Amino acid sequence: MSDMRLVVVGAAGRMGRTLIRVIAETAGARLVAAVERAGAAELGSDAGVMAGVAALDVAVTDDPLAAFAHADGVLDFTTPAATIHFAELAAQARLVHVVGTTGCTPADDAKLAAAARHAVLIKSGNMSLGVNLLAQLVREAARALGPEYDIEILEMHHRAKVDAPSGTALMLGQAAAEGRRVPLAEHSVRVRDGHTGARRLGDVGFATLRGGSVVGDHTVILAGPGERIELAHRAEDRSIFARGAVKAALWGMSRKPGLYSMADVLGLSTRT
Repeated sequence: MSDMRLVVVGAAGRMGRTLIRVIAETAGARLVAAVERAGAAELGSDAGVMAGVAALDVAVTDDPLAAFAHADGVLDFTTPAATIHFAELAAQARLVHVVGTTGCTPADDAKLAAAARHAVLIKSGNMSLGVNLLAQLVREAARALGPEYDIEILEMHHRAKVDAPSGTALMLGQAAAEGRRVPLAEHSVRVRDGHTGARRLGDVGFATLRGGSVVGDHTVILAGPGERIELAHRAEDRSIFARGAVKAALWGMSRKPGLYSMADVLGLSTRT
């Protein structure tokens, strides 16, 4: 079987460069295009050299349409607006589209779901195996302990991250809500400031920290009468997300069009 031909969009960013390195070392995958925004300083440079590996004879381009024309899949950790555009192109070309972009609105998600009617789209707030296992544990703990145990989600990322709470924190909050069989939107507390009053039973609280070069720390606290349970994940290298994304792309090659998550890729999905 020939290698899966992959495109990395946002190729010059932290995750883009990491994705290029991981593709270069993954059997069954091959980088065929690297896309950056118009005017980027990296345009025309060799994607492999840019990412710190051997030259790959793939020049960085600002033309996603041409890049997608000769590919099987696209790896996308960009911005919501860019991801929507790439989803439309990927759907037209019937590519596997792996989306690690965070900060999407419900309207953005609806557009991605529409694109997934025509192609495989795999979207997750976090692509790592550990975090997806953590989400499963949070779901089970929330179900078993019930609303008497207050749930708080604490996350910290590097100073350059622009969205909050993180996509991973929201994914963990969604897992907790699913465990309790309640809608997260009605039980989510994002900000506390001033005289807030007592904590409402059953709410899921979020706290956000930003600073330094932290790749990603997440702790889910379940605080009950006389005891506290903490479930945590520390990301030490963003290559864990890149490896998960490449794994997802390879998995998606044999799937029918639809919207999938990393839980589907790892066999952890609760869908029937």
